[in-house]
Amino acid sequence: MKTFNIGVVGLGWVAGAHIQTLKNVKGAQVTAVCSRRELDSKQLEAQFGTPLKVYNNYDEMVADPAIDVIDICTPHPLHPEQTIKAAEAGKHLIIEKPLAIKWDDVVAMRKAIRKAGVQACVCFEVRFSRQAMAIRDAIQKGMLGDLHYGEIDYYHGIGPWYGQYGWNIKKDFGAGSLLTAGCHALDLLLDYFGGTVAEVVSFQSKSKSEYFTPYEYNTTSVNLIRFTDGRVGKVASVTDCLQPYYFHMHLVGSKGSVLDDKFTSLEWAGMGKDRWSKLGVPVVDSGDVSDHPYQPQFQAFIDALQENKPMPLTDFETSFETHRVVFACDKSAAEGRPVKLAELPAE
Repeated sequence: MKTFNIGVVGLGWVAGAHIQTLKNVKGAQVTAVCSRRELDSKQLEAQFGTPLKVYNNYDEMVADPAIDVIDICTPHPLHPEQTIKAAEAGKHLIIEKPLAIKWDDVVAMRKAIRKAGVQACVCFEVRFSRQAMAIRDAIQKGMLGDLHYGEIDYYHGIGPWYGQYGWNIKKDFGAGSLLTAGCHALDLLLDYFGGTVAEVVSFQSKSKSEYFTPYEYNTTSVNLIRFTDGRVGKVASVTDCLQPYYFHMHLVGSKGSVLDDKFTSLEWAGMGKDRWSKLGVPVVDSGDVSDHPYQPQFQAFIDALQENKPMPLTDFETSFETHRVVFACDKSAAEGRPVKLAELPAE
């Protein structure tokens, strides 16, 4: 089995979680990091428990023939240029979400990845949570029948107590509530429903709390989604709430429903619609990157690289379509009208 050498660019909070996780992924090893800061390789080795070559120049790291994969953990606006350079150098990619803060940049990233023939993993890791896997399996086995409505909402107050607050408040870095955070909820709704989105309409607002006034954009986003087959969904991204983290899920089908970690199903003998049963899985309940299900996601990516095929669930093409819906929602809110997905060209 080949071992893939990984170079991480951007050595912040998320990168630390990636490095620690990849130590436990079979067939992967982090061998290099790139940062604008001056870093001591011995201190890094003591911190992460593995030798790391330090680069201060991204072009030099990308040119290193010993590196197979570039893991992009930098702020959102830097992702497009770094992705394109890595793809052109023949490197596979791990890219933290969101892919970019401008739709044209997402399209350019896709063109570069396709042209180079490299594979990419986008960090919509919630799809790999045990809760998401259990619900997906119930849907695939027909336990809920045909879904016709679903709502998945992201409640996470990203205030001054949170690591990314300092740069996330800026429009040219965070971009929007849905793009910077709530896209996890939208991505999971698209995963559960499948099919194609036809049209979206979005509304936004903002808390008057002193904690959130520094934000340069609206921090609450409510998005209605219509699929081409008539099914509908709703996603709220509320990053200005004062409450515990809450990832709300409610799916309604012709034979049952799911509400967070509870379910009903007429497909299971003895059950009825009058009482919830409980899924025996941990719920998604934290925005801390140390709690994210990176390990099964990264293992799936490395396994796919071993077989020279796209990874399941969070490959670039799948994540590209999620971003397309996100940008359509933000366009709807900005222009005060419904937006059809066809208005955002994919080429």
